[in-house]
Amino acid sequence: MTQTTQPEGGPDFAVLIQAIAGQQDRHAFASLFGHFAPRVKAWMLRGGANPTAAEELAQETMLSVWRKAHLFDPARAGASTWIFTIARNLRIDAMRRERHPSDLMPDPTEEPVSPAQADGIIAMSQQEVRIRSALSLLPPEQADVIRKAFFEDKVHAEIEKELGIPLGTVKSRLRLAMTRLRAALGDLA
Repeated sequence: MTQTTQPEGGPDFAVLIQAIAGQQDRHAFASLFGHFAPRVKAWMLRGGANPTAAEELAQETMLSVWRKAHLFDPARAGASTWIFTIARNLRIDAMRRERHPSDLMPDPTEEPVSPAQADGIIAMSQQEVRIRSALSLLPPEQADVIRKAFFEDKVHAEIEKELGIPLGTVKSRLRLAMTRLRAALGDLA
């Protein structure tokens, strides 16, 4: 099975989808839903959907994840990519039903991505190893702030509340960590 890029200690979304496919695991679905439904809704809102439509499309996306979990292949796409592809297709279907030709104009950001070549997959895997290695060199308090900001998609105010530290400290730790990561990663930074 292909590894997905998840925060250390966080859920492996590919494994959760496979648990849904194999055992109709409701806890796995609840975990996926809690993580992806708000993100899909926000993506729909950014794409111009009204709040009600965005909520409905997010719900429909997650329902499709439940129903189509058996079709997920972690060797072909990451869990996040697979879920957002479902969301994109549902959004396109919804726009077609509304019969707004101007909405159906091709969006260059939605052009299909060509399947990753073997050397591209290997390069990404090597980059992931380098990034994880660089993260392990950071002091724990800086690594924690980086994980929360970039892997868990938390805003600075959420990190401040979660860690119980001042906002300035959060920003300072992020800045110091990013400087160290740039130095450690060199050509990747």
